[in-house]
Amino acid sequence: MEKHGRDAVVVVSGDIDMVTAPEFEKALIAAVREQPEALVVDMTGVAFLGSAGLTALVAARQQAGEVTALRVVAKSSATARPLQLTGLDQEIPLYPTREEALGA
Repeated sequence: MEKHGRDAVVVVSGDIDMVTAPEFEKALIAAVREQPEALVVDMTGVAFLGSAGLTALVAARQQAGEVTALRVVAKSSATARPLQLTGLDQEIPLYPTREEALGA
């Protein structure tokens, strides 16, 4: 986790599937527990986002509640499309760059 003022960034790369999602979720929940103003999940380096990864994002969103704004950097179809198809982009805003997510 990287700190950016009152915000935090978790950078993820590779595949987020049923094997890697538990570790992904653990990292997200740990970051949320620090109670940053916003948690930016930078998924620019993610090649595959499976349903287990989506579930991890939902768990982090629920844990964040009203205290921490959860934002996702997802510009490739591998990451943005699953979030859009499931409607999670309505609950967790998507941004094309980390800078835009931090500035939101």
